[in-house]
Amino acid sequence: MEIGTEYLRDMAERLKSLRNAAERAVAQVDDHGFFAAPDAETNSIAINLKHVGGNLRSRMTDFLTSDGEKPDRDRDGEFIVEDGETRADIEAAWAGGWEILERELAALTADDLLRTIHIRGEPHTVLGALNRHLSHLAIHTGQIVLLAKHYAGDAWQTLSIPRGQSKTYRP
Repeated sequence: MEIGTEYLRDMAERLKSLRNAAERAVAQVDDHGFFAAPDAETNSIAINLKHVGGNLRSRMTDFLTSDGEKPDRDRDGEFIVEDGETRADIEAAWAGGWEILERELAALTADDLLRTIHIRGEPHTVLGALNRHLSHLAIHTGQIVLLAKHYAGDAWQTLSIPRGQSKTYRP
């Protein structure tokens, strides 16, 4: 087994798992829960999705050949739900970012992992940039899941092993 190829396979699997968890969580909330924020300093599910979609679009478009902070990115705007912006709009931006990530990741080879790319002018290996994406996406996925669980309330369907049932999931 070649370690670079295995790393890319595993990274794709980990990222897919994060996307799946976030989307399964979001599916459990109504529009109120989607747009609600517990306080002024906490991002709603909508804001988390909008930010991740914008981040992935910027970082992953032309991943190997252009800086990850694209000139047309409005990062501050990712943290505002504009008047008239719908859940469908935000979910489409989220899905679009993920599609770019998945396409660019699928095109990478083990030989690319030690290449240098730039994010905001700062050099990163491809390996380092992918790890950075994974940790960033894990943070936002956790926020999304926690908010969805809160707003779904008693209707929440766990995304993993239900409490008190760990023994039934052992091999």
